[in-house]
Amino acid sequence: MTTPKAGSILLGTTRPAELREWYRRALAPGHEGEGPIDLGGFLLVIDQRDDVGAKNDEPGRMILNFHVDDFDAVEAQLRAAGVEWLAPVADRPSGRFGTFADPDGNYLQIIQFKKDA
Repeated sequence: MTTPKAGSILLGTTRPAELREWYRRALAPGHEGEGPIDLGGFLLVIDQRDDVGAKNDEPGRMILNFHVDDFDAVEAQLRAAGVEWLAPVADRPSGRFGTFADPDGNYLQIIQFKKDA
């Protein structure tokens, strides 16, 4: 039996240009072009949708996690991009977590797991 590998996510929005620019600035500053945004081998496709609202009404339903090796560097990059932090960065038994939201209200996290976690 084969386990498929997740390769991309489609993010529907009412304002694709604004959301695309935000994701570039916050998470992929070197990305150019109009195609999918490469987030470390996982592709983010942002598309205009008429079947979604301007804000996500249930943003905790799915949180996109980014596993990082240098939490401080990624946190500084996100702060410089002006992300909206939902809670203070937290050290937990399994590692360090930071939760933030995109302009549509979708939740994202950066996580640096402890080596022994």
